[in-house]
Amino acid sequence: MLDHLSIKRIDWQKPRKEGLTYIVDKFQGFDAENFKIISSFIDMVKIYGALPLMITDDQLAKRISFYHHHDIYVSLGSTLTEFALLEKSFDTYVEDAHRLGFDIIEIGENNIDLTTERKREIAEKLRSKDLTPLWKIGKKDPRRQLSFDQTVAKINEAIAVGAEKILLEGNLGYAVNIYDEKGNVKWNIVGAVTSKISPNRIIFETPLEIQQSALIAEFGQRVNLGEINLENVMSIESQRKGFLSRSSYGISSMKKIAKGSPATKFIYYVIKTKHSLEQSEIINITNLPRRTVQTGLEELKEQGLIVEKTNLDDIRKKVYHVVQDEWI
Repeated sequence: MLDHLSIKRIDWQKPRKEGLTYIVDKFQGFDAENFKIISSFIDMVKIYGALPLMITDDQLAKRISFYHHHDIYVSLGSTLTEFALLEKSFDTYVEDAHRLGFDIIEIGENNIDLTTERKREIAEKLRSKDLTPLWKIGKKDPRRQLSFDQTVAKINEAIAVGAEKILLEGNLGYAVNIYDEKGNVKWNIVGAVTSKISPNRIIFETPLEIQQSALIAEFGQRVNLGEINLENVMSIESQRKGFLSRSSYGISSMKKIAKGSPATKFIYYVIKTKHSLEQSEIINITNLPRRTVQTGLEELKEQGLIVEKTNLDDIRKKVYHVVQDEWI
């Protein structure tokens, strides 16, 4: 129906390398026939938290087999992995995961600290059992958040031990990692992180619909999204194929205007009018001192109104884009 109105997925066939949709299974009820319809849009599923411990091995193996029948990889979450490491039962945990048919093991450092050497040992152990390690970056507690430098260091450690993708912690979607207290995306943090690592190597946990819409709008259909509830799968896929999100119709009440000095507001107006500019171009257009422009850009990034990206023609330079209203 109206096939000519939708954008074709570049990675339409599984297994996909990009444009991943990673759902969570909290043992919610679902209709098998309906799941069959949406299964082609799901790449990975995490059996949430400690839930694998709450049922028998036969029940768990049957559930994993069901997902495999629909060409979906199955993972264990980082909470259970950390528990196994703390209890010094990691080897048994890996053996059990392999025996039951899991494909992926998340490893995080929410309550533990792992050296690079220990991470390498963990990765080798998992791969020896045909399990893929998925390194999770960030803390769940809003009071214990990593700094930007710490986040980048953890990402680099994961890459050093062979990670193809890393998972950015999103927890419940508020005051964690790239999200502020209201669940809005902090575009300055996103821009800073993606200037160090390509977005296609990141799986962004996006528990809230507005976050899913914002990141698809920013990075396009090939962005990798995690922590997705089953009922959001079709909405995400429709946005990947070019249909507008709910927030694009003005439903969101979180629209903002620039705050600060007249110079900051003027800089925002210039970037918004020109769509994207380098710092030197902003200085030339506004005739403002370099320090004033730098201060204004930092204020606008903190307000989540602009995002900084690396200039693809000259990686030493930064380009500033205005965040579209419908993203926030």
